[in-house]
Amino acid sequence: MLRRSRRKILGLGFGLLLSAALGIGGCLSYAEGKESTKSFVAKHMTNPNGTLATYLKESPSVSPEMAAGREALSESLGLWMQAALAGNDEAAFDKSFETLDRYFTKDQSYIAWKLSPDGSLEVSTNALGDDLRIIGALLEGAGKWKGHPEWRAKAKGLTETLLIHSQKNGYLVDFYDFAREESPDTLALAYVDLSTLKRLVQEEVLHEETYLRYQTLLQDMPDDGVFYPKSFNVVSGEYSYEASVNMIDQLMVAIHTGKTKRDQGALHQFLKQKFKQTGKLFGQYRRADRTAAVTYESPSVYGLAIQFALQQGDRSFAEQLYKRMLTFKGRDSRYPGGYVFEANTHIFDNLLPLLGEYALKRK
Repeated sequence: MLRRSRRKILGLGFGLLLSAALGIGGCLSYAEGKESTKSFVAKHMTNPNGTLATYLKESPSVSPEMAAGREALSESLGLWMQAALAGNDEAAFDKSFETLDRYFTKDQSYIAWKLSPDGSLEVSTNALGDDLRIIGALLEGAGKWKGHPEWRAKAKGLTETLLIHSQKNGYLVDFYDFAREESPDTLALAYVDLSTLKRLVQEEVLHEETYLRYQTLLQDMPDDGVFYPKSFNVVSGEYSYEASVNMIDQLMVAIHTGKTKRDQGALHQFLKQKFKQTGKLFGQYRRADRTAAVTYESPSVYGLAIQFALQQGDRSFAEQLYKRMLTFKGRDSRYPGGYVFEANTHIFDNLLPLLGEYALKRK
Protein backbone atom coordinates (compact mmCIF):
# COMPACT_ATOMS: atom_id res chain seq x y z
CA MET A 1 0.00 0.00 0.00
CA LEU A 2 1.31 3.38 -0.95
CA ARG A 3 1.91 5.64 1.99
CA ARG A 4 2.26 9.28 1.05
CA SER A 5 3.53 11.94 3.44
CA ARG A 6 3.53 15.14 1.42
CA ARG A 7 2.16 17.16 4.33
CA LYS A 8 5.45 16.69 6.14
CA ILE A 9 7.21 18.83 3.57
CA LEU A 10 4.80 21.75 3.92
CA GLY A 11 5.98 24.79 5.76
CA LEU A 12 9.43 23.49 6.56
CA GLY A 13 10.20 26.73 4.83
CA PHE A 14 13.26 28.44 3.63
CA GLY A 15 13.69 31.61 5.61
CA LEU A 16 11.57 30.29 8.43
CA LEU A 17 14.47 29.99 10.83
CA LEU A 18 14.78 33.74 10.75
CA SER A 19 12.67 35.07 13.55
CA ALA A 20 13.35 38.79 13.78
CA ALA A 21 10.53 40.90 12.42
CA LEU A 22 11.55 43.36 9.76
CA GLY A 23 10.10 46.82 9.16
CA ILE A 24 7.44 46.78 6.46
CA GLY A 25 7.72 50.33 5.16
CA GLY A 26 5.70 51.85 2.35
CA CYS A 27 2.15 51.02 1.33
CA LEU A 28 0.85 47.48 1.60
CA SER A 29 -0.15 46.14 -1.82
CA TYR A 30 -2.31 43.08 -2.21
CA ALA A 31 -1.47 40.32 -4.69
CA GLU A 32 -0.87 42.40 -7.83
CA GLY A 33 2.08 44.36 -9.20
CA LYS A 34 5.42 43.47 -10.71
CA GLU A 35 6.83 42.59 -7.27
CA SER A 36 3.83 40.50 -6.27
CA THR A 37 3.90 36.88 -5.23
CA LYS A 38 1.71 36.15 -8.24
CA SER A 39 4.40 37.51 -10.55
CA PHE A 40 7.12 35.61 -8.67
CA VAL A 41 5.28 32.31 -9.11
CA ALA A 42 4.60 32.97 -12.80
CA LYS A 43 8.23 33.89 -13.50
CA HIS A 44 10.27 31.62 -11.23
CA MET A 45 8.07 28.71 -10.11
CA THR A 46 6.62 27.77 -13.49
CA ASN A 47 8.20 25.07 -15.63
CA PRO A 48 8.52 25.58 -19.42
CA ASN A 49 5.48 23.33 -19.95
CA GLY A 50 3.32 25.47 -17.68
CA THR A 51 3.28 23.18 -14.63
CA LEU A 52 4.17 24.66 -11.25
CA ALA A 53 7.46 23.54 -9.71
CA THR A 54 7.35 22.38 -6.10
CA TYR A 55 10.71 23.97 -5.27
CA LEU A 56 12.64 26.86 -6.78
CA LYS A 57 15.85 24.80 -6.91
CA GLU A 58 16.22 21.72 -9.03
CA SER A 59 16.95 18.46 -7.19
CA PRO A 60 16.53 14.78 -8.03
CA SER A 61 13.63 12.74 -6.73
CA VAL A 62 14.63 10.37 -3.93
CA SER A 63 11.21 8.88 -3.21
CA PRO A 64 8.05 8.40 -5.29
CA GLU A 65 6.06 9.43 -2.22
CA MET A 66 7.66 12.88 -1.95
CA ALA A 67 7.89 15.79 -4.35
CA ALA A 68 11.36 17.11 -5.16
CA GLY A 69 12.88 19.92 -7.16
CA ARG A 70 10.85 21.03 -10.15
CA GLU A 71 8.33 18.20 -9.93
CA ALA A 72 4.73 19.43 -10.09
CA LEU A 73 1.84 18.70 -7.72
CA SER A 74 -1.89 18.67 -8.37
CA GLU A 75 -2.23 20.52 -5.07
CA SER A 76 -0.26 23.45 -6.49
CA LEU A 77 -2.45 23.51 -9.59
CA GLY A 78 -5.61 23.69 -7.50
CA LEU A 79 -4.27 26.53 -5.35
CA TRP A 80 -3.16 28.43 -8.47
CA MET A 81 -6.65 28.03 -9.94
CA GLN A 82 -8.13 29.41 -6.72
CA ALA A 83 -5.75 32.37 -6.98
CA ALA A 84 -6.87 32.99 -10.57
CA LEU A 85 -10.49 33.02 -9.38
CA ALA A 86 -9.69 35.38 -6.51
CA GLY A 87 -7.73 37.66 -8.84
CA ASN A 88 -10.41 37.59 -11.53
CA ASP A 89 -7.86 36.29 -14.06
CA GLU A 90 -9.78 34.25 -16.61
CA ALA A 91 -6.78 33.80 -18.91
CA ALA A 92 -4.66 32.30 -16.12
CA PHE A 93 -7.51 30.03 -15.12
CA ASP A 94 -7.95 28.77 -18.67
CA LYS A 95 -4.21 28.05 -18.92
CA SER A 96 -4.48 26.06 -15.70
CA PHE A 97 -7.30 24.06 -17.21
CA GLU A 98 -5.13 23.30 -20.23
CA THR A 99 -2.36 22.12 -17.88
CA LEU A 100 -4.84 19.93 -16.04
CA ASP A 101 -6.18 18.44 -19.25
CA ARG A 102 -2.87 17.98 -21.01
CA TYR A 103 -0.69 16.71 -18.19
CA PHE A 104 -2.47 15.85 -14.95
CA THR A 105 -5.36 13.89 -16.48
CA LYS A 106 -3.89 13.23 -19.92
CA ASP A 107 -5.04 9.71 -20.94
CA GLN A 108 -6.67 8.75 -17.63
CA SER A 109 -9.90 9.65 -15.85
CA TYR A 110 -8.22 10.77 -12.60
CA ILE A 111 -5.85 13.56 -11.56
CA ALA A 112 -2.30 12.34 -10.96
CA TRP A 113 -1.04 13.86 -7.72
CA LYS A 114 2.53 14.38 -9.01
CA LEU A 115 4.30 14.89 -12.34
CA SER A 116 7.93 14.96 -13.44
CA PRO A 117 9.26 18.40 -14.39
CA ASP A 118 8.70 17.61 -18.08
CA GLY A 119 5.08 16.67 -17.39
CA SER A 120 5.51 12.91 -17.65
CA LEU A 121 3.44 10.68 -15.38
CA GLU A 122 5.22 8.34 -12.96
CA VAL A 123 2.52 7.75 -10.33
CA SER A 124 -0.83 5.98 -10.49
CA THR A 125 -2.58 7.66 -7.56
CA ASN A 126 -4.75 10.70 -7.00
CA ALA A 127 -5.10 12.82 -3.85
CA LEU A 128 -8.62 13.51 -2.63
CA GLY A 129 -8.03 16.97 -1.18
CA ASP A 130 -6.33 18.14 -4.37
CA ASP A 131 -9.09 16.65 -6.52
CA LEU A 132 -11.87 18.38 -4.61
CA ARG A 133 -10.01 21.70 -4.72
CA ILE A 134 -9.65 21.47 -8.50
CA ILE A 135 -13.23 20.26 -9.01
CA GLY A 136 -14.53 23.12 -6.90
CA ALA A 137 -12.44 25.62 -8.83
CA LEU A 138 -13.69 24.28 -12.17
CA LEU A 139 -17.31 24.61 -11.08
CA GLU A 140 -16.75 28.09 -9.66
CA GLY A 141 -14.93 29.13 -12.83
CA ALA A 142 -17.72 27.80 -15.03
CA GLY A 143 -20.20 29.88 -13.06
CA LYS A 144 -18.01 32.98 -13.00
CA TRP A 145 -16.97 33.04 -16.65
CA LYS A 146 -19.47 31.88 -19.25
CA GLY A 147 -18.59 30.06 -22.43
CA HIS A 148 -16.51 27.25 -20.91
CA PRO A 149 -18.78 24.17 -20.75
CA GLU A 150 -15.66 21.98 -20.82
CA TRP A 151 -14.77 23.12 -17.29
CA ARG A 152 -18.04 21.90 -15.82
CA ALA A 153 -17.90 18.69 -17.86
CA LYS A 154 -14.38 18.00 -16.60
CA ALA A 155 -15.43 18.59 -12.99
CA LYS A 156 -18.33 16.17 -13.30
CA GLY A 157 -16.19 13.51 -14.98
CA LEU A 158 -13.54 13.71 -12.28
CA THR A 159 -16.22 13.50 -9.60
CA GLU A 160 -17.69 10.38 -11.17
CA THR A 161 -14.24 8.76 -11.01
CA LEU A 162 -13.99 9.60 -7.32
CA LEU A 163 -17.44 8.23 -6.56
CA ILE A 164 -16.71 5.00 -8.41
CA HIS A 165 -13.20 4.29 -7.14
CA SER A 166 -12.48 6.30 -4.00
CA GLN A 167 -15.48 5.57 -1.80
CA LYS A 168 -15.40 3.15 1.09
CA ASN A 169 -18.18 2.57 3.59
CA GLY A 170 -20.02 5.65 2.37
CA TYR A 171 -17.04 8.04 2.52
CA LEU A 172 -14.39 9.18 0.09
CA VAL A 173 -10.90 8.20 1.22
CA ASP A 174 -7.52 9.87 0.93
CA PHE A 175 -6.45 8.36 -2.40
CA TYR A 176 -6.88 5.46 -4.79
CA ASP A 177 -4.05 3.59 -6.50
CA PHE A 178 -5.37 2.90 -9.98
CA ALA A 179 -2.54 0.49 -10.82
CA ARG A 180 -2.81 -1.63 -7.68
CA GLU A 181 -6.55 -1.04 -7.22
CA GLU A 182 -5.96 -0.23 -3.55
CA SER A 183 -7.09 2.49 -1.20
CA PRO A 184 -6.65 3.23 2.52
CA ASP A 185 -9.36 3.24 5.18
CA THR A 186 -8.62 6.84 6.16
CA LEU A 187 -10.08 10.22 5.35
CA ALA A 188 -7.88 13.18 6.29
CA LEU A 189 -10.15 15.81 7.83
CA ALA A 190 -8.23 18.52 5.96
CA TYR A 191 -9.60 16.95 2.77
CA VAL A 192 -13.28 17.36 3.70
CA ASP A 193 -13.88 20.31 1.39
CA LEU A 194 -17.46 21.22 2.24
CA SER A 195 -17.56 24.11 -0.22
CA THR A 196 -16.85 21.81 -3.16
CA LEU A 197 -19.15 19.07 -1.86
CA LYS A 198 -21.95 21.63 -1.61
CA ARG A 199 -21.34 22.71 -5.20
CA LEU A 200 -21.59 19.09 -6.28
CA VAL A 201 -25.00 18.86 -4.63
CA GLN A 202 -26.07 21.96 -6.55
CA GLU A 203 -24.82 20.34 -9.76
CA GLU A 204 -26.91 17.26 -8.88
CA VAL A 205 -23.81 15.08 -8.91
CA LEU A 206 -23.89 14.39 -5.16
CA HIS A 207 -26.92 13.59 -3.03
CA GLU A 208 -27.86 16.04 -0.28
CA GLU A 209 -27.77 13.30 2.35
CA THR A 210 -24.19 12.46 1.33
CA TYR A 211 -23.18 16.08 1.82
CA LEU A 212 -24.86 16.16 5.22
CA ARG A 213 -22.81 13.12 6.24
CA TYR A 214 -19.60 15.08 5.66
CA GLN A 215 -21.01 18.20 7.27
CA THR A 216 -21.89 16.21 10.38
CA LEU A 217 -18.43 14.63 10.38
CA LEU A 218 -16.82 18.04 10.86
CA GLN A 219 -19.53 19.62 12.97
CA ASP A 220 -19.58 16.78 15.51
CA MET A 221 -15.96 15.58 15.47
CA PRO A 222 -14.22 15.43 18.85
CA ASP A 223 -11.41 17.77 19.85
CA ASP A 224 -8.98 18.11 22.77
CA GLY A 225 -10.23 21.51 23.81
CA VAL A 226 -8.34 23.33 21.05
CA PHE A 227 -7.03 21.01 18.34
CA TYR A 228 -8.89 18.70 15.98
CA PRO A 229 -8.05 15.10 15.05
CA LYS A 230 -5.99 14.50 11.93
CA SER A 231 -8.06 11.81 10.23
CA PHE A 232 -11.14 9.60 10.39
CA ASN A 233 -11.12 5.84 9.80
CA VAL A 234 -14.14 5.20 7.60
CA VAL A 235 -14.26 1.50 8.54
CA SER A 236 -13.79 1.60 12.32
CA GLY A 237 -15.31 5.05 12.81
CA GLU A 238 -12.33 6.08 14.95
CA TYR A 239 -10.45 9.37 14.83
CA SER A 240 -6.67 9.55 14.92
CA TYR A 241 -4.52 12.21 16.57
CA GLU A 242 -0.88 13.20 16.31
CA ALA A 243 1.21 14.25 19.30
CA SER A 244 2.59 17.24 17.37
CA VAL A 245 -0.10 19.18 15.54
CA ASN A 246 0.72 20.46 12.05
CA MET A 247 -0.90 23.89 11.89
CA ILE A 248 -1.40 23.73 8.12
CA ASP A 249 -3.61 20.67 8.61
CA GLN A 250 -5.38 22.20 11.59
CA LEU A 251 -6.18 25.44 9.78
CA MET A 252 -7.42 23.64 6.68
CA VAL A 253 -9.76 21.59 8.86
CA ALA A 254 -10.86 24.77 10.64
CA ILE A 255 -11.59 26.61 7.39
CA HIS A 256 -13.70 23.70 6.11
CA THR A 257 -15.43 23.45 9.48
CA GLY A 258 -16.32 27.12 9.16
CA LYS A 259 -19.03 25.99 6.75
CA THR A 260 -20.82 24.32 9.68
CA LYS A 261 -22.41 25.74 12.84
CA ARG A 262 -19.57 24.52 15.04
CA ASP A 263 -18.08 27.08 17.45
CA GLN A 264 -14.35 27.42 16.76
CA GLY A 265 -13.67 30.02 19.40
CA ALA A 266 -11.14 27.86 21.26
CA LEU A 267 -8.78 27.55 18.29
CA HIS A 268 -9.26 31.20 17.40
CA GLN A 269 -8.36 32.32 20.93
CA PHE A 270 -5.40 29.94 21.07
CA LEU A 271 -3.93 31.50 17.92
CA LYS A 272 -4.49 35.02 19.23
CA GLN A 273 -2.95 34.19 22.61
CA LYS A 274 0.16 32.59 21.10
CA PHE A 275 0.62 35.44 18.67
CA LYS A 276 0.21 38.02 21.45
CA GLN A 277 2.77 36.22 23.62
CA THR A 278 5.47 35.74 20.99
CA GLY A 279 4.52 37.78 17.93
CA LYS A 280 4.68 34.53 15.98
CA LEU A 281 2.78 31.40 15.03
CA PHE A 282 4.95 28.31 14.79
CA GLY A 283 4.54 25.47 12.33
CA GLN A 284 3.68 22.81 14.91
CA TYR A 285 2.45 22.68 18.51
CA ARG A 286 2.42 19.83 21.02
CA ARG A 287 -1.06 18.60 21.65
CA ALA A 288 -0.35 17.75 25.28
CA ASP A 289 0.81 21.14 26.60
CA ARG A 290 0.14 23.54 23.65
CA THR A 291 3.80 24.56 23.44
CA ALA A 292 5.66 25.00 20.16
CA ALA A 293 7.09 21.73 18.86
CA VAL A 294 9.34 23.44 16.30
CA THR A 295 11.24 26.71 16.02
CA TYR A 296 10.23 27.63 12.47
CA GLU A 297 7.47 29.85 11.19
CA SER A 298 5.72 29.20 7.90
CA PRO A 299 4.29 31.66 5.37
CA SER A 300 1.78 28.89 4.59
CA VAL A 301 0.52 28.93 8.17
CA TYR A 302 0.13 32.70 8.08
CA GLY A 303 -1.72 32.56 4.76
CA LEU A 304 -4.22 30.07 6.16
CA ALA A 305 -4.46 31.79 9.55
CA ILE A 306 -5.42 35.02 7.78
CA GLN A 307 -8.29 33.22 6.04
CA PHE A 308 -9.40 31.61 9.29
CA ALA A 309 -9.31 34.91 11.19
CA LEU A 310 -11.42 36.57 8.49
CA GLN A 311 -13.84 33.66 8.62
CA GLN A 312 -14.13 34.28 12.36
CA GLY A 313 -14.87 37.94 11.67
CA ASP A 314 -11.58 39.13 13.19
CA ARG A 315 -10.08 41.45 10.59
CA SER A 316 -7.80 43.13 13.11
CA PHE A 317 -6.06 39.84 13.88
CA ALA A 318 -5.91 38.99 10.17
CA GLU A 319 -4.09 42.25 9.49
CA GLN A 320 -1.60 41.55 12.28
CA LEU A 321 -0.90 38.13 10.79
CA TYR A 322 -0.53 39.68 7.35
CA LYS A 323 2.09 42.14 8.58
CA ARG A 324 4.06 39.31 10.17
CA MET A 325 3.79 37.23 7.00
CA LEU A 326 5.19 40.10 4.93
CA THR A 327 8.40 40.06 6.97
CA PHE A 328 9.31 36.85 5.11
CA LYS A 329 8.47 38.24 1.67
CA GLY A 330 11.05 39.62 -0.76
CA ARG A 331 14.08 38.92 1.42
CA ASP A 332 16.08 37.78 -1.59
CA SER A 333 16.39 40.71 -4.00
CA ARG A 334 16.80 38.31 -6.92
CA TYR A 335 13.26 37.07 -6.38
CA PRO A 336 10.99 40.04 -5.64
CA GLY A 337 7.58 39.03 -4.37
CA GLY A 338 8.74 35.55 -3.36
CA TYR A 339 9.08 33.95 0.06
CA VAL A 340 12.65 32.85 -0.65
CA PHE A 341 15.46 31.96 1.74
CA GLU A 342 18.91 30.67 0.77
CA ALA A 343 17.82 30.79 -2.88
CA ASN A 344 15.05 28.26 -2.41
CA THR A 345 11.38 28.08 -1.52
CA HIS A 346 8.45 25.69 -1.51
CA ILE A 347 5.53 26.52 -3.79
CA PHE A 348 2.98 26.33 -0.95
CA ASP A 349 4.91 28.96 1.00
CA ASN A 350 3.98 31.28 -1.85
CA LEU A 351 0.53 30.13 -2.99
CA LEU A 352 -1.07 30.04 0.46
CA PRO A 353 0.23 33.53 1.37
CA LEU A 354 -1.07 34.74 -2.01
CA LEU A 355 -4.53 33.39 -1.20
CA GLY A 356 -4.31 35.03 2.22
CA GLU A 357 -3.59 38.36 0.53
CA TYR A 358 -6.55 37.97 -1.80
CA ALA A 359 -8.83 37.04 1.10
CA LEU A 360 -7.78 40.13 3.05
CA LYS A 361 -8.34 42.34 0.01
CA ARG A 362 -11.71 40.76 -0.68
CA LYS A 363 -12.96 41.24 2.87
